[in-house]
Amino acid sequence: MSYFKSRRSAVVAQRGAVATSQPLAAQAGLQILKDGGTAVDAAVATAAVLNVVEPMSTGIGGDMFALIWDKNEGKVASLNGSGRQAGGANIDDVRKAGFNSIPNNLDGSQFAVSVPGTVHGWETALNRYGRMTLKEVLQPAINYALCGYAVSEVIAHNWGSDATIEKLNHRPSGRELLPGSGANGAPKYGEVVKLPELGHTLQMIAEGGSEAFYKGEIAKKTAEFVQSEGGWLTEEDLAGHHSDWDEAICTNYRGVDIWECPPNGQGIAALIALNLAEGFDIGSMGAQSSDRYHYLIESMRRGYADALQYVADPRVAEVPIGPLLNKDYANQRREGISGTHADPNVSYGNPMGGADTVYLTAVDGEGTGCSLINSLFAGFGTGLVVPTLGMALQNRGSLFSFDPNHPNYLEGNKRPFQTIIPAMATKDDEMWLSFGVMGGFMQPQGHLQVASNMIDFGMDSQQALDAPRFKIDVEDTQNVLVEEDISSDVVKNLEKRGHSVQILSGYERTNFGGGQVISRDPETGVLIAGSEPRKDGAAVGW
Repeated sequence: MSYFKSRRSAVVAQRGAVATSQPLAAQAGLQILKDGGTAVDAAVATAAVLNVVEPMSTGIGGDMFALIWDKNEGKVASLNGSGRQAGGANIDDVRKAGFNSIPNNLDGSQFAVSVPGTVHGWETALNRYGRMTLKEVLQPAINYALCGYAVSEVIAHNWGSDATIEKLNHRPSGRELLPGSGANGAPKYGEVVKLPELGHTLQMIAEGGSEAFYKGEIAKKTAEFVQSEGGWLTEEDLAGHHSDWDEAICTNYRGVDIWECPPNGQGIAALIALNLAEGFDIGSMGAQSSDRYHYLIESMRRGYADALQYVADPRVAEVPIGPLLNKDYANQRREGISGTHADPNVSYGNPMGGADTVYLTAVDGEGTGCSLINSLFAGFGTGLVVPTLGMALQNRGSLFSFDPNHPNYLEGNKRPFQTIIPAMATKDDEMWLSFGVMGGFMQPQGHLQVASNMIDFGMDSQQALDAPRFKIDVEDTQNVLVEEDISSDVVKNLEKRGHSVQILSGYERTNFGGGQVISRDPETGVLIAGSEPRKDGAAVGW
């Protein structure tokens, strides 16, 4: 069996574990657990440190979602910490500015700025499931921002990309996030950098809570900056923001309940794909067989076709969640999957019958689990950095549709389609997995593959992440991207079936996402944690 050559063993622990894409962040979360915090306390601390040590991927200018295993209630709680588009948003303004869709960076990206939901989401999670204050869990991030940290390898590579440099240099304030010694301002691998503006902003939030972000000086500066660029965001938009507790959605895959946050996130795409894949004997095909890849790819194509058609803000538009997850609907859609021919342009069905992101997971010794994802969408979001705050603003608004008949049509006070999705799995009414795979439209595809690795083939947390992955280029070509570890025979067989296959290697393999997995044995409480080998991260435990 061919695996990504990470040479990592899974981390085994009893009293708590954290897994994420940067070791300093993972260690910060683990220390919170050691200090008596819950998994949620650890998760927020980890996310905040990631804002500092991996700032192109996440931050207080973005959104978050979380799934939390409530051990007392014996259920999965779902938190939507995403923001809504500004109340004044409208298509006419965008078109008058010369755009037929909302740009996600450079000129016009001011229209892509929706209300950042992260800070309120952190506070909301802590208030229900934490033991520590926001001030306590933000302290590690503040220390790294003000005192400095050494930049890790993959993060340095992404920070110094041409696209990132162009985006941050497009406006003067972007230089606040270019603290390196190089000519372009990007830090080098191993260079010690500080982010003082961001550190001071985090200090204000630590002292004043979410009120300081949504109604204080931060809100005023943010709104004034976006408006100066021609955008819509106002202080009133920020002051009116709130997070929401939702009912998590799930499907059963071979006796395991797989949980996702409901729309406006894309997690339902993974559940639809799992329903389709369940009708094939995946476990008998071999983990690295062309048959397995083919059937998972074709199942995923249909999951995405449905998600891109139907996912929107359910508080504004009707989203047929129940019908989309119905097993009879899956049976009907599965009939269109050929064992010998690919269908790269599959259409959505009728269930009614007629960027860059960070993901982390933490589980404490008491059995509470937190699966949390935090994102700016594309690297450094819009590239709009609020002057003196060191805060990059997300570009989620670029995902709105301009089709008035589409449920994700651009409207004021509406949440856009979200790519960021945490996941969980339960067996026999006990949490088994807290997991996720970050990376834009890779995320449901990663969930499908990691879940299949563990359920169909019995892999542990690290093996499931090490295994090679595919990625359908959903946004553009519909090509199937694969890793260089996949055998040439498998590639040839997929091409013979009509898949257009592209092989990626080196740093390009970060396209296949950044996964983290923690499993828990309900009888012993033993945790087995794995971390993505394609990133800088680590799984840690005690």
